[in-house]
Amino acid sequence: MLVLVAPGQGAQTPGFLTPWLDLPGAADRLAAWSDAIGLDLAHYGTQADADQIRDTAVAQPLLVAAGLLSAAALGTDTFTAGAAGVPGAVAGHSVGEFTAAAFAGVLDDTAALRLVRKRGLAMAEAAAITQTGMSALLGGDPETTVPHLEKLGLTPANVNGAGQIVAAGTMEQLAALEADKPEGVRRVVALKVAGAFHTHHMTPAVDVLAEAAAELSPGDPKITYVSNKDGRTVDTGSEVLARLVGQVANPVRWDLCMETFKELGVTALVEVCPGGTLTGLAKRALPGVKTLALKTPDDLDAARELIAEHSAA
Repeated sequence: MLVLVAPGQGAQTPGFLTPWLDLPGAADRLAAWSDAIGLDLAHYGTQADADQIRDTAVAQPLLVAAGLLSAAALGTDTFTAGAAGVPGAVAGHSVGEFTAAAFAGVLDDTAALRLVRKRGLAMAEAAAITQTGMSALLGGDPETTVPHLEKLGLTPANVNGAGQIVAAGTMEQLAALEADKPEGVRRVVALKVAGAFHTHHMTPAVDVLAEAAAELSPGDPKITYVSNKDGRTVDTGSEVLARLVGQVANPVRWDLCMETFKELGVTALVEVCPGGTLTGLAKRALPGVKTLALKTPDDLDAARELIAEHSAA
């Protein structure tokens, strides 16, 4: 069984979309999305520097667009359950959940991008209230790490499994973490994000997103959708949308998503562009599962072979 996953914020790098725009129809597709959301996605994906694409309001729609563009190049952007080449399940990490929602047919591509554009703007505004950030902790035991973070006033905003937790809070709290690592943690790595996402610092963005989501008419997932909230599968579009809204201010439980992948019988995992982060976690947490990250169009043929070998049909 194949799982198709989409990465979250921090996966972007300067120029990462450049080779994808050489594919037939890709530039036109990106231009149409750019017009729909009022953001020049091609510019930010090809010419902008690291600081410019670190901006939350830019990074989030850029990542969703990249995931959708790479899936279209794969031929896996529109799914019908039971058809050839269809994954058994989809999931996304943080903002990648919007990409996954589009894969599952809950939202069409343009609706997903419009909603995530509003999400990015609202989260950027919330992040501007207090200087906050996020840092990945490599190594350690969650039973030791989580209480230590809470003692420092930090939130375990991403519990990613495979020995990785991402802490979020004020810059002062993160500095204290650098000076006082939990037992067993080897490194603390600052992430390329502009706020303490998935914490109470993002509460102001929830109401904004809820208002925008109320205008949509989501479809029920056409294939299995796995949620960041608790790793459970979700059967209705209204529940997927409600979870997308609430997840802004609540921790991402990617560890539980991977546990669900195991229960579903995952044998292969493909991560859409800009792939790498989630396949890295899967290699450690899902031994024996074949993984592939879409970084450039050069990866497409290998991904198609893996999908054909491990898809639902």
